[in-house]
Amino acid sequence: MKKYIFSIMLIALSWQCIGQIVINELDCDSPGIDDKEFVELKSDTPNTSLNGYVLVFFNGSTSGADSSYFTLDLDGFTTDANGLLLIGSDSVEPFPQYLIAANVIQNGADAVAIYLGDETDFSEGTLATQTNLIDALVYDTSDADDTELMALLGVTEQINEGSSNNINSIQRNNDGSYFVGTPTPRLLNDGSGDIFNAITISTSQTQYNEDAIFDIVFTAQQNVTSDFEFSFTLDNYGFTTDDFTGNTTITIPSGQNTVSTTITLIDDTLDEGDEEPLIKFSNLQWPFVPNNNFLKLRVVDNDFTMAAFGTPINSTFGIVSSTQPDGYYNSLDGFADVALRQALQNIIADPNVVRAQTYTDCIEILKEADQNPENSNQVWLVYLEQGRAKLDFQTTSVNTGTWNREHTFPRSRAGYYSIEEDEIADGVDVFWTTKADSLRHGNSDAHALRAVDGPENSSRGNQFYGEYNGPSGTLGGFKGDVARGVFYLAVRYNGLEIVNGFPDGMVGQFGDLQTLLDWHRNDPPDDYEMNRNNIIYNWQFNRNPFIDQPDLIEYIWGDMVGETWEQNLSVEEAQELRVSLYPNPTSGRLFIKGINTETKIEVFSVDGRQLMSQVIDSNSFIDLNYTSGLYLVKITSENRSVIKKILIN
Repeated sequence: MKKYIFSIMLIALSWQCIGQIVINELDCDSPGIDDKEFVELKSDTPNTSLNGYVLVFFNGSTSGADSSYFTLDLDGFTTDANGLLLIGSDSVEPFPQYLIAANVIQNGADAVAIYLGDETDFSEGTLATQTNLIDALVYDTSDADDTELMALLGVTEQINEGSSNNINSIQRNNDGSYFVGTPTPRLLNDGSGDIFNAITISTSQTQYNEDAIFDIVFTAQQNVTSDFEFSFTLDNYGFTTDDFTGNTTITIPSGQNTVSTTITLIDDTLDEGDEEPLIKFSNLQWPFVPNNNFLKLRVVDNDFTMAAFGTPINSTFGIVSSTQPDGYYNSLDGFADVALRQALQNIIADPNVVRAQTYTDCIEILKEADQNPENSNQVWLVYLEQGRAKLDFQTTSVNTGTWNREHTFPRSRAGYYSIEEDEIADGVDVFWTTKADSLRHGNSDAHALRAVDGPENSSRGNQFYGEYNGPSGTLGGFKGDVARGVFYLAVRYNGLEIVNGFPDGMVGQFGDLQTLLDWHRNDPPDDYEMNRNNIIYNWQFNRNPFIDQPDLIEYIWGDMVGETWEQNLSVEEAQELRVSLYPNPTSGRLFIKGINTETKIEVFSVDGRQLMSQVIDSNSFIDLNYTSGLYLVKITSENRSVIKKILIN
């Protein structure tokens, strides 16, 4: 009998313990970008360990099917002196004890619940359940009741926080009911309990040069009653104590509420790239809490390097050599039309050689391949035609001032997509085997991806080139580059084609062919593109052939369709003398790029008659006032020559 009574007592004590943890407050929707959302848990006794508990968020939408979409393991966390644990993004004030990304918590009708268990018990898509349930809140933002979700969690009331972009939170009364009011993170909802003293970190600006001197100011909400000493750090990835001098342990004097410390950034001679020190409290003790924390600054490295070649709007030619292996394109010789295209695909889609990387790996690829030639700490933005800090890659829903990845052949037009593994950056030595039918891999094919300004990427959307021509006022130095990226994809992957006009709604087709041909002809490949081709080759083990051999485009889509391809130059000759002629075909005026010294230009008819001879010493043009047809242009410089075929309309 005593054993029976003892067992009942243990069960009662167990359930009493379980009942101590509740959802105290929820702010599922806030104005703007929803970066102020939070959820707050409460224990009946202060400083309670949350080991063994898990917080689960359920999606009540039709597609969500009342199943989990986000899970937080609470092991290692403890409630504060008021029995509270605040969970939110780094934009929430005071600063949460448990950090999550901004805009994670859905608006409703949805639910959040506390369980005994582990995060592995609630993989994404787990149906809501009452098994091991401790507490649950079903909520909405002026949405209809989700009666199925309520039934699954054993909840009889769905709480409305208010309409979209409201400034409210849902708060728990001591009797277990809820009310809606002004958010009170880290404060008891009934106004009782200890009042914290939150300390705010501030600086006069968020970006400094490497040799700057600046103050960090710490301000408490109330004056301190005795000297209060605390510490902070600035360390973050490569930024360490070797990069600055200044006191990081400071004291707010009794009777005051503020203190500052001066930081001097060391101006070294190393090209470390821009860095981001993170101001972070080390040892605040209750009642002092961070009002903000992890304050990120930008230190601009003045030791950036410049490339020997120019940007796409200040093109240079012949400085960067192709790293293609000897004989890389030899198998194309003697083929024409469809057979030529197939022979080319056999090279750039060879499953025994070519590799596919993840979409996240492409961030690192673009940081190198699209590096701004004028500043090694920046990427060069396609369309906008300017540099932007590599550190400003878009990581949230806000794209202003950031860069991201632009698909020159848009995903919705091509039909490729991301998978879960695409979210992993696993480096150059981990890759997928890929072939011509691996269309999905076009999603992360760096030859057709570009670093792009976030808002400009949105402006372009999935428009065809010709519909979209870039921002007004830019020079259009991107046009040939993006055209060659699209041409590459059309050969690399089965199921993609370039057609005349704008084939809206036809997945796999992209237009306009004539626009892309014109862009290719009028903006020939330069050193920037060749460098890019070389870097991507190191990752993918294939090249964009239309950068190495731009005339191939004419043999597949242009004015040389049906003609037999013969590689004009060996790799060594092509590397020694790289001169571009455009447009080809031409209506008469032929532009010549890549001239660095005195160069002889000769024009011949196809039967070998010399029609003109001219010497130039810089990039220029010649006028070919001849009848329509095929002509040969011989270019001689420093005892090296190249002959190119030119078609006059």
